[in-house]
Amino acid sequence: MEALEATHDSRAASLARELGVTETAASVLVSRGFLDGESAARFFDPKLAHLTPPAKMKDRAEAASRIARAVKSGESIAIFGDYDADGVTSAALMTDVLRTLGATVTTLLADRFGGGYGLSDAALERVLATGATLLITCDCGTSDHPRLYEAKRRGVDVIVIDHHRVPDEPLPALAFLNPHRPDCGFAYKGLASVGLALSICAAVRAELSVALDLRNWLDLVAIGTIADVAPLDGDNRCLVRAGLALLGRGVRPGTRALAEVVKLVGAPLTGEDVSFRFAPRINAPGRLRKPDVALALLLATSPHEARALAAELDQLCDERKKLDRLVLADAEAMLLDPALAALPVIVLGKDTWHPGVVGIAAGRLASKYGKPTIIIALEGKEARGSVRGPAGFPLYSALSKCKDALLGFGGHEAAAGVHVDSARVDALRERFAEACVALGAGVPMPRTFVPDAALAESDDAGRVFRDLERFEPCGQANPAPLLEITRGRVASVRVMKETHLAIEVARANGTLRAFGYGLGPRAPSVGSFVRVVGRLRRDDYRGNGAVEIRMETLDPA
Repeated sequence: MEALEATHDSRAASLARELGVTETAASVLVSRGFLDGESAARFFDPKLAHLTPPAKMKDRAEAASRIARAVKSGESIAIFGDYDADGVTSAALMTDVLRTLGATVTTLLADRFGGGYGLSDAALERVLATGATLLITCDCGTSDHPRLYEAKRRGVDVIVIDHHRVPDEPLPALAFLNPHRPDCGFAYKGLASVGLALSICAAVRAELSVALDLRNWLDLVAIGTIADVAPLDGDNRCLVRAGLALLGRGVRPGTRALAEVVKLVGAPLTGEDVSFRFAPRINAPGRLRKPDVALALLLATSPHEARALAAELDQLCDERKKLDRLVLADAEAMLLDPALAALPVIVLGKDTWHPGVVGIAAGRLASKYGKPTIIIALEGKEARGSVRGPAGFPLYSALSKCKDALLGFGGHEAAAGVHVDSARVDALRERFAEACVALGAGVPMPRTFVPDAALAESDDAGRVFRDLERFEPCGQANPAPLLEITRGRVASVRVMKETHLAIEVARANGTLRAFGYGLGPRAPSVGSFVRVVGRLRRDDYRGNGAVEIRMETLDPA
């Protein structure tokens, strides 16, 4: 063990010198597998030139050729997107780019309460009513075989752009863009639908021999990719880094208005900003009503119109939060039942739960309890629910093992949705538990926080923070670095707002504030020395460029 630590420290010291970064940041790089200056520099400075060549993406050329033909001949094109942020940004990007190229486009979105997810029967009728001869689905379509057959029968060519799990049955579409297809040779499999949409637009641009700078739409790619919890590595890292920079500049009226609402105008944006401030507001209308207002915001050309739409999204987000809290309170009360609490999974349903917020509640419960979770909004004889789980648990595979207890399901390993018989929730709970245990779920493990590196005593925390900003965008597959203060001398302890805890930790070059939400009750037990694991953040309370460590764990040292 000592030899491994020595090797780690030696590599970190070498990287620190080569890259001109702190020992702490270099140590994080080594922990993440960047062992040489070249790979670390490429990680720190991802470029669009690093993107995977798209030539091997199955059906990309066919899709581009058909769309270009529709543009040139003036055909009516229907773009149909799902109601979540990836679907909405994909549809907005395709719409805006194709209209810029001269296409005649009608854009429609799925309606959670009028047909549900994907290209439902009701959705197909809406598409056919437009008179379109070409349909492009965004973030849906992979499992919509019956509607695709019907569209084909009615003389409509269909191009499917999606990234969800691919069923065994071949898809009856003119072109099917999904990197998870077994026959797709495109090496990077992590693109969200909005990233795929950008790639198709690039191919259409080339097919039409038009000079159009598609970097202008990377802000939408950043939002959709982060919101869909796609991995922020490889191609996505390149796309999202550039997209966050564009988003921060506020070029698009809609995203600038949203930045004004969440008070992030002019600030360097992070993956967390998009996850917790932008994405929930774009998702809110699709959860509670119709998603069209989110699409209208992203396509708005007038700042005045954009501000009105952003204010409406903000109000809907507040409404969503209230409904979410009600579901969580009910679920927590149900879990007081020892029989339910003892199970390796959580499967709960109630007829007063709003179907638009069960996914959020499922995610929070899965995170808190470390269990695969299904939360169901019961509505009559049939109901729909959302499935979330601990990081890395294969949810889609688990649902595949208990599909006999479901009316239907879809999604991917990290998140899914289910269609259930309301009378069979108990049976589903039993079958889902069996399936999850077979895949390794068992006694729930408490959430652990393993640090990437120790905060070196000689490093200035402010400089470390600036180095760690270069790890952005952080999120799925690239979490924000966790640092450890192994033995910090406590200079002061303070309870804030009767709930939160602030500790001043003495360091060689001053003090560093360690802040913990909800840790106030632990103040009397804080001794002279502590071990802290957390993330460096801007200290908004003190300002003036100060940083703090946001505590995830606090222990005596």
